[in-house]
Amino acid sequence: MKRKIIHINQDKCNGCGSCARACHEGAIAMINGKATLLRDDYCDGLGDCLPHCPTDAITFEEREAAPYDAQAVAEHQKAHYTGTGCPGSRMQTLHQEQPVCPGQKSQVLTGQDSGCASSQPSLSRLRQWPVQIKLVPAHAPYFNGARLLIAADCTAYAYGRFHEDFIKNRITLIGCPKLDDIDYSEKLTEIIRSNDIKEVTIVRMEVPCCGGLEMAAKKALQQSGKFIPWQVATISLDGNILDK
Repeated sequence: MKRKIIHINQDKCNGCGSCARACHEGAIAMINGKATLLRDDYCDGLGDCLPHCPTDAITFEEREAAPYDAQAVAEHQKAHYTGTGCPGSRMQTLHQEQPVCPGQKSQVLTGQDSGCASSQPSLSRLRQWPVQIKLVPAHAPYFNGARLLIAADCTAYAYGRFHEDFIKNRITLIGCPKLDDIDYSEKLTEIIRSNDIKEVTIVRMEVPCCGGLEMAAKKALQQSGKFIPWQVATISLDGNILDK
């Protein structure tokens, strides 16, 4: 059928992701750093995304297109959560700021310890929400250009400097193959294939069941068809890094 539908000018798109967040149907995703209409039948033609585009890259056009399919949209949203429904799973980008130590300047100039480091609370380095592999949207804008951390749930509890040494400056995904009893490789493959991932760090515990997470991540890297630097760090039960 011929109907009104959005058109995205890839040359004008700056990759900000505002339109993807504004689309209630999840019809738009960020692919290779550009906004892309996933399927014609996901777009209702109402244009909620238009006013959110800062570069006017989105316009209406009238062309042959599949009719809007509400059922297909519902199934898509269930499979790839985009921010509606449970508030605890709503996609968010977090901005953590380093607290300023009042004695920092004098410490730099004089070399004296002002005591600020020991008195300051630990800072969270988490940059996004959600973090569970099962819940995170595969086409979330924060994946583009990201250094990806794929970690077993228990690693953050066993290793004391987990935020500073692993989460800092990375996008974090966590899971437990023993408890979830699923194969993460399909979801991870979609994330790596659909986004501009710069590197992957896998952090697992030394226990055998954590091997499932490592295998899923490696399988996803292979299936993505991309050559991305990756490394594995194994945490011991007493909180030490066995290899990295």
